[in-house]
Amino acid sequence: MKKGQRPPLGAFWAAFAAALACAAWPLLAPAPKTEFALAEAARLPVLEGGRVKPLDSFARNALLLIRGTQSLPDGRREMSATEWLLEAMFKPEAADTKKIFVIDDPDVLGLLGLQQSERRFAYWQLEGKRDEVGQQAQRAEKVESSRRSRFQNAVISLSRRLDLYEQVKNTIMVSGSSDPVQELAMFSEALPGALRAVHSPKAASVQDRAAMKALAELLERYRFLARAAAFRPLAPREGEPDDAWKSIGEAILQPNGRPPHPGLEAYAVMARAFRLGDASAFSSAVNEHLGWLASERPADARKARQEVLFNTAQPFISGMALYVAALLAVFAWWGTRRPWVAGAANGLFAGAVVVHTVGLVARVWLQGRPPVTNLYSSAVFVGWVAALLGLFAERIHRKGFAVAGGALLGFCTLLIAQHLSASGDTMEMMRAVLDSNFWLGTHVVTVTIGYGSTFLAGALGITWVLRRHFVSDPDPETTKALVSLAYGIVAFALLFSFIGTTLGGIWADQSWGRFWGWDPKENGALLIVLWNAFILHARFAGYARERGVMLMTVVGNIVTSLSWFGVNMLGIGLHSYGFMDKAFYWLLAFGVSQLLLVWLGFLPPRFWAVETD
Repeated sequence: MKKGQRPPLGAFWAAFAAALACAAWPLLAPAPKTEFALAEAARLPVLEGGRVKPLDSFARNALLLIRGTQSLPDGRREMSATEWLLEAMFKPEAADTKKIFVIDDPDVLGLLGLQQSERRFAYWQLEGKRDEVGQQAQRAEKVESSRRSRFQNAVISLSRRLDLYEQVKNTIMVSGSSDPVQELAMFSEALPGALRAVHSPKAASVQDRAAMKALAELLERYRFLARAAAFRPLAPREGEPDDAWKSIGEAILQPNGRPPHPGLEAYAVMARAFRLGDASAFSSAVNEHLGWLASERPADARKARQEVLFNTAQPFISGMALYVAALLAVFAWWGTRRPWVAGAANGLFAGAVVVHTVGLVARVWLQGRPPVTNLYSSAVFVGWVAALLGLFAERIHRKGFAVAGGALLGFCTLLIAQHLSASGDTMEMMRAVLDSNFWLGTHVVTVTIGYGSTFLAGALGITWVLRRHFVSDPDPETTKALVSLAYGIVAFALLFSFIGTTLGGIWADQSWGRFWGWDPKENGALLIVLWNAFILHARFAGYARERGVMLMTVVGNIVTSLSWFGVNMLGIGLHSYGFMDKAFYWLLAFGVSQLLLVWLGFLPPRFWAVETD
């Protein structure tokens, strides 16, 4: 394809439409037929982790933390996270037989007396050693995290997963209860007689004393429910503050003179119907409660429904697949030089960027927050910035380099985000250090744009190195366009990283009373600014030419990764809120790989193909 020539629009639009159709398929595909109203139950809003979310989100996050997946094989079918959650809450004796606990550590397996040939176990297999696991975990948690052994980390992880599972089992009804509806009726019947026995003990009848004894037993069960609940399913009623969500136990133990919360009976009926296999009664209870929520808490009900759609669509998973498809299409274009392949590559990449954008906007809408609130969202945003820059840069230099770099970075950052999602809810409430004022929101977004653009320049530098050694007769004009593109993106990265760092200083001055404190994160942000300025200055002053500039952009990948993730691993400073010790070796491997690429760039082009006498 000649310089400046546009790829065929037919191929572009066909690939673009195919990309969007593939991304939309999870929403358009018919839902699997189930006996119970699982789709409706998934939309029930609950309060957990400081935010209102649908039952579907809690179920996915809980199963992900416990098992590492968002679904569970059950014979020949796949059990959804919501179905697993309902079974764990309403029919725990069946859930206890599901092998959801992954245990790899041989010492932990030895502690539990389990065979090392297996790695997935059910709760009933671990229950006998539950107290011992808890004791070992308590001792391990007293040890500094950096000094813990492999066994100590493994036993802490297992204990926390067991805690979460046990909380889930005791959220709606005490594990072992047979009929929560009957229990609520007994509580209502026993309450008047018990009150008479308390206020007039001498005049109390035998029935009143029996009622007081029965009530005492029920109160103990409901106190346990109030302590053990994994989430609060009962929404505030009219006149109550928005954060007055209650657990089942709290609602029973804290009467306010009003009729019982309608959700109490609804969840009790759901539990009994699920245990008895009565799909009709279960559906009626779910739909009736959803109707009450739609009238009393319309905003929460609407947000829960929208978040379920977001969870079903999984736009970032689709985005990863489309970025890979676009990258492969670019390689095919370079190999065939056919214009229609170039159009297909651009169409797939544009579709991936649109899907990525929709996912990002949906997260912002659901959270009501800026796009960057934690490490997960920063990974999503960095990849989006790099991909969007690549999309626009390709319109200037139609060589495929910007598409390849943007697609590679989009895939890698979404893969990092997918790994980070294993730690739990990705829409968690903002940490205090990230939730203060306008200056912070603009600082985080702006400096993250600097991260993404610096990475894109580094990806183009890697492309230059690989092209130098794997293309037998590189076109000088194409090489010049690649260098020019990288130089322009470095200038863009310098602008946004400098503005973002300055805005961070303004925020720090308002929040902490000082503009600059040489915090590790501040130093890392400053280093990105200085490194990008160094590249531009070296090129402008003639100290670095084509090779020097491109290799310095590769080094920029190391600088940015250390500022992005490295400072969190130090565990010190005001910005160490995303500590991840497990990522140290991945970060080290990434840095080494970039240094190897720089070393490769210093070697003569295609040095292995040079003939010697």
